[in-house]
Amino acid sequence: MEQLAPTPAIVVEQNVTNGRISGRITLLMRYWLLSLSDRINATAHVLASAKASTQAASISTTSFPILSVSPGLYRLSMSARISRAATTSSSLIVTFGWTSGGVSCTTASPAMTGNTTATVSSLTVLARVDEATAITYATTHVSVGGTKMQYSLDVSCEQVA
Repeated sequence: MEQLAPTPAIVVEQNVTNGRISGRITLLMRYWLLSLSDRINATAHVLASAKASTQAASISTTSFPILSVSPGLYRLSMSARISRAATTSSSLIVTFGWTSGGVSCTTASPAMTGNTTATVSSLTVLARVDEATAITYATTHVSVGGTKMQYSLDVSCEQVA
């Protein structure tokens, strides 16, 4: 984790006028606040996320609820776990989609086929995204047997640059 600028020793001017402290921020404190603001603005922040638990079906292509997609670099992340195994076998694939340079792009996780509640998967992708285009996620769920596989899923979208 990146260190923030150190807290300055003098925060408020100590000038005394008519027996009162002026209360103005010192120049040192002003520079510290500007430095802090720059560091916060330069960090990635989560624009949207979604969670599904005890999901027993595929999730169709769903756009992250972002009001205005700015062009830039985004980090798309997911974490999935089988929460109930199928009777015979199961498979789960998570797919992300976006538009880059006018071309529709997708990437998918490897199929989760362990079919136990200890089966987990995660994926993080960096994607250069065009302005005002959708960033999406979807799952493909297959389950064989009388008991259907259930899974939990967390997805997030962060703008990095």
